[in-house]
Amino acid sequence: MDLKDIQNLIKFVAKSGATEVKLEMEDVKITIKTTVEKDGEPTAYVQHIPMQTAMPQMGTPATVVAEQAPASAASEENSKYITVKSPIIGTFYRKPSPDKPAFVEVGANVATGDVLCVIEAMKLFNEIESEYTGKIVKVLVDDATPVEFDQPLFLIDPS
Repeated sequence: MDLKDIQNLIKFVAKSGATEVKLEMEDVKITIKTTVEKDGEPTAYVQHIPMQTAMPQMGTPATVVAEQAPASAASEENSKYITVKSPIIGTFYRKPSPDKPAFVEVGANVATGDVLCVIEAMKLFNEIESEYTGKIVKVLVDDATPVEFDQPLFLIDPS
């Protein structure tokens, strides 16, 4: 599925009045959520997760992995946490808009499916959802900064 197909799908969803559409194919998984802003214009949020050819063991999502063997005392402390990593390249935003509060703060409890942040890529705002239930221990990226694919974004304590 190329960018033009995704853009056409977004337009179709916005015109249909649907609030959420999930599409899962062999090589890609896309979730499109639409909301209507105060000015009456619909805004689409797209979550695009490239599927891997070999799935990680035990159903661990490709975008969230636990840190591996620690090398220092600080790493040993962080090894009990789950690292949420960026599934795409883009600009990281902690808030849905500049005048709204952050999706999550340090110390906040999150459940599977809760939105942690938004990453803007090519004028599309992709909601990044938690794959785990736990407590936010650390935010690893500053608001409105560029992020790379697989860059750590949050630490979650699953206990």
